[in-house]
Amino acid sequence: MPLLRRLSNSQVYLILALLLAAVLVASASIGAFVFLPSRMALFLGEALGFASAHPGDVLDRNVFLLLRLPRVLLCAFTGATLGVSGAIMQGLFRNPIVEPGLAGTSAGAALGAAIAFVFGNAAVLSPLGAAGVPIAAFVCSLAATMLVYRLSTSFGRTDVFTLLLAAIAVSAMCSAGTGLISYIARDPQARNITFWNLGTFTTADWRGALLVGAAFAVCFLFAAHHGKSLNALMLGADNASYLGVNPEKLILRLIVINTVMVSTATAMVGVIAFVGLVIPHLLRITRSADYTFLLPASALLGALIMEVVDIVARLIIRPAELPIGILTALLGAPFFLRILIWQRNAASGFYG
Repeated sequence: MPLLRRLSNSQVYLILALLLAAVLVASASIGAFVFLPSRMALFLGEALGFASAHPGDVLDRNVFLLLRLPRVLLCAFTGATLGVSGAIMQGLFRNPIVEPGLAGTSAGAALGAAIAFVFGNAAVLSPLGAAGVPIAAFVCSLAATMLVYRLSTSFGRTDVFTLLLAAIAVSAMCSAGTGLISYIARDPQARNITFWNLGTFTTADWRGALLVGAAFAVCFLFAAHHGKSLNALMLGADNASYLGVNPEKLILRLIVINTVMVSTATAMVGVIAFVGLVIPHLLRITRSADYTFLLPASALLGALIMEVVDIVARLIIRPAELPIGILTALLGAPFFLRILIWQRNAASGFYG
């Protein structure tokens, strides 16, 4: 869009932040209990001690503070995580079709979380307590991502065809492992794994929201510090070395940072595909491929889009709720196919 290209980065951030704030308020107000903004402000004031509590509002206040608000925040943090993760992975692999779900990261995290769900009482995992799920998700996610990266990269160059094949193979192995664990699990555990694999925010609580938010905040600060290095890496590993960037160290650091973010979010909400693919690509088309801009903008737009999708998921089949992973796949898969068609036409000399 020519208009966005004429705006400064700060102006784009401000527009995205204002839109996100509006969507956050809308998302917090919509549901089985409808809350007006004034009512939400009153509940927040009571929780922070700025206003006196009203005994007659106990049910509404508990629904808003213990159910609705954690869900809204977890949704925003997850969207920001996936947006930034997609931008990082597309920079590392130097290709716009890469995202956590396509590089084995999400499948690995799903396998780790399934292991923790079923074998959480094992000698290795039981001392970890509530941290067992995100830690197991991180370990398996990191192993899957590193395997895909090593298989698809040689002499500093990533072959896209090999990347897709390696990601398909690694994701299939992780999915097979998750399926096997679901098969041998007891009925409640198997149902939990199946439902969790579809992606959902229905189990959101303050622990999950704060954990995902903290992981995102720390990892984003590290990732944003490497924005210029990612720009250099886009020129190729050799050129990046000439510019003073150590490609191997940069790639390893960002893969670990990315895996921490994605595995934590996946452990809390399940597998949500294609968000990390769509968000950075939209920003490249409409604005810029500069990573000093792309990383913060991906966080804001990712949170914004995820909140909108969550609202649709809650309303489309009321009073039931559509799993959010199904909705993102339905919307993101055609976009992914459009990118593949565009790349094929570009390689053949045709653009459009």
